[in-house]
Amino acid sequence: MRHTKSLVFATLALAVFASAQQPAPTQAPPAQAPGRGGRGGPAPVQPKPEELAQIKSKTDKIDATITDLKSRHADPTLVGDVEVYAKAGRFLLEFPELTITQAAIDHAMQVLDTGIDRAQQLLAAKAPWTEAGKSRLYGYTSEIDGSVQPYHVALPANYDPTKPTRLYVWLHGRQNNTTESEFLYSFDHQRPPGPNAVTVADQGQIQVDLFGRINSAGWHWAGEGDVFEAIAAVKKRFKIDDKRVLLRGFSMGGEGAWHIALHYPDRFAAAEIGAGTWSRRAQLPGLEPYQYPVLKIWENMEEWALNAFNLPLAGHDGDTDTQTAVLPSYPQGTAHRGQLESSLRARAQLEKEGFPAEGDPNFYRMKGTPDIFLISQNTGHGTSALVRKQLDEFLKEWGDKGQTSPDHIKFLTYTTRYNKDYWITVDEMDKLYERADIDAVRSPAGDTYTVTTHNVGRLSLAETTKAKNVTIDGQTVKVKPGPAIALRKGPKGWAVDKPAPVAALHKVHALQGPIDDAFIDPFLLVRPTGTPWNDAVNQQALRTLARFDTLWAKYFRGHPYVKDDKDVTPADLAKYHVVLFGDPGSNSLIAKVVGKLPLKWTKESVSMAGQNFPAKDHFPALVYPNPLQPGKYVVLNTGLTIIDREYNGDYGMPLWGDYAIVTAKEGSPLPEMSIAGLFDNNWQVPK
Repeated sequence: MRHTKSLVFATLALAVFASAQQPAPTQAPPAQAPGRGGRGGPAPVQPKPEELAQIKSKTDKIDATITDLKSRHADPTLVGDVEVYAKAGRFLLEFPELTITQAAIDHAMQVLDTGIDRAQQLLAAKAPWTEAGKSRLYGYTSEIDGSVQPYHVALPANYDPTKPTRLYVWLHGRQNNTTESEFLYSFDHQRPPGPNAVTVADQGQIQVDLFGRINSAGWHWAGEGDVFEAIAAVKKRFKIDDKRVLLRGFSMGGEGAWHIALHYPDRFAAAEIGAGTWSRRAQLPGLEPYQYPVLKIWENMEEWALNAFNLPLAGHDGDTDTQTAVLPSYPQGTAHRGQLESSLRARAQLEKEGFPAEGDPNFYRMKGTPDIFLISQNTGHGTSALVRKQLDEFLKEWGDKGQTSPDHIKFLTYTTRYNKDYWITVDEMDKLYERADIDAVRSPAGDTYTVTTHNVGRLSLAETTKAKNVTIDGQTVKVKPGPAIALRKGPKGWAVDKPAPVAALHKVHALQGPIDDAFIDPFLLVRPTGTPWNDAVNQQALRTLARFDTLWAKYFRGHPYVKDDKDVTPADLAKYHVVLFGDPGSNSLIAKVVGKLPLKWTKESVSMAGQNFPAKDHFPALVYPNPLQPGKYVVLNTGLTIIDREYNGDYGMPLWGDYAIVTAKEGSPLPEMSIAGLFDNNWQVPK
């Protein structure tokens, strides 16, 4: 049975959803340079042929010097600081439609000149950009796709390189046209703040401003990776106090900060989150049953608010914010409070969890948690001077204290992708995409643990070198002290489990789907080189690969790793999720794994989920634990399953779940979906 009618409805709804973009933020550390995106302004322009030729000439000059530097075995970290300029030029040439103002074109020329200067300086064994001034631009190489990504570091006035320093991590708001070139230019040409500017207090912190791969679907996938890869890059260059890393974001950066903070509550000493659009797409009719569950990964962030129990969190926005509050938007005439809605909803959820708000309505403290919620009075989409002062005090308080491992943890998740909070890890869930809770208390001496769970099938405790007894869901389990203890729930209750990794054929952390989950980690696209069983299928797979490569490069700012099937090595399988295109005839790796997947694929037919399809134009697209490499995914014949517009949207919705059977469409970059669904917890098609 085809789901074409309802999928068309859903796709139309998603297109409306994706079109309701957030405007550019009104708050950002650097002054916005011309051409940084947003609505309004002059009509778009395109670079002239002679300007493109000039950009190419400058880019080629940097690239040639980089080749020379690599042949001389120059420091790869410093080479990355140069290569990020060449990458800016290459992507301007590849996607000139993102450079839409004459100012941005002029900026690109200056940025490339800076890159040429850096290249020549490094050729002379000098790197003055790593030493001069408090504002510094660098580049790191991403593990996800091998691309070079820019980031900016601001040093405090009293910076002392001999002492560990706290780190503020800043997530910017929507910037539709802030390419690498504009990002680099904006920090090299910062204007001093005006007399009425609301600036962040210097409390001796380093601040890293993230590129976020322009908008990266609202800080998801590679955008999520950018947060942690940039932090790691900063730690390689500066002494950072691991217990004093603080997350900050506003507008779309606030949306991303809600996602990052509440999914990774043990990574930060505190989180300051301003505004942020939230989604109500799960309330829409017309989606398929397998599409609703995956919305609980990112789009119900207010329901994850309990994870702020151990994370000091400050939510805020202005009381007259009129920015897009929800996507899809409310019906016209519906009263709302703009993006202030996000913190109002998170606060309301904490109250539902049993933590009442106390104090002034414009400065609530949530009793029993370290969390506060502030409202800037007579302020739109931004922060008042008073609230900025209160936020600075909040950040200083928790930055001074730093992180400590708590003796009481309350944690929830809807997926094993996000499954850890300090010394608690959810290894398996009874039902994926339904709320799983853990309430865990350890004695001050660390010898006794009392744990209450819901919807958890296996968990791990860490920091248990003194543990003797664990009481879990009312049952006492004798344990041996050690660095970690695993517990599994069986028919007779809880028991100590082997600490070895969980068997692959169960949905576990980073091996739980959906298809789109494979693109959070490093992945490798694998081209077919053999003789296809059916040419229409093979050609469709190649078109799908080309489309994904282009969209990922344009919006996530890096071409994915790609290899021919005959060139893939055991080291590749160990490092990457492999994304295989073609059929068992054309792709030798598909031929190796197809017999171990929950489907039957011959030259004549494809059978899955109790249905048969002709193989001349039908083929599978799915994610599954890689039979050739434990701990990694294999993906067949698809990249991200989100619609095109969502690459540059606020959220991306996986359309195909864990698996689909699709039909080749001649001339189309995408096949037509015939059936789709989610595997069960054991990676099998549900009966």
